[in-house]
Amino acid sequence: MTPASSASPPGATPAPRVTPGGVRDVGVVNWLICRVAGRATGTGPPNLFLTLARRRGLFRGWLWFAGRLMPGGTLPRRETELVILRVAHLRGCRYEFDHHVRIGRRAGVRERDVQRLKRGPDAGGWNPRERAILTATDQLHDRRDLDEETWTRLRTHLSEGQCVELTMLAAHYEMLATVIGTLRVQPDH
Repeated sequence: MTPASSASPPGATPAPRVTPGGVRDVGVVNWLICRVAGRATGTGPPNLFLTLARRRGLFRGWLWFAGRLMPGGTLPRRETELVILRVAHLRGCRYEFDHHVRIGRRAGVRERDVQRLKRGPDAGGWNPRERAILTATDQLHDRRDLDEETWTRLRTHLSEGQCVELTMLAAHYEMLATVIGTLRVQPDH
């Protein structure tokens, strides 16, 4: 149980459990990576990156892996961003959601898509491929599995390799939402 003196007032953002590191905490190479990432997204160095970079080698390994999913995956960037945004919405991960709204704009995700995404795969306006991908994303979130009907529909649009990638993408952002929430990573400025 949390002592009353350390509890956050209702509506307040809780203090980070692990503060973003400075250059001495994360090392020069990681610091530079974080600075470049901030420029690419139009923020300062992302708090998520500066927090994860406190485990220097793990951070670089994670960055390489994450980069193979986004932006280096085989799924079209718009679809990748739809999956990430849907996971962030389902998880209530404001940090990731806000971050990927900005990134998604460059990949063709418009404000009307973001609003429709909040209503889910059954909201009007999705093409059949997008609906299949978003339905799969919802099931992976809810069930940690796909039913046969969803799998069959997904396979009409994606190759086996893309299905592997989609599953890993959704699961990766579920994991990231857990890390962000647990460590209380603060919004970027």
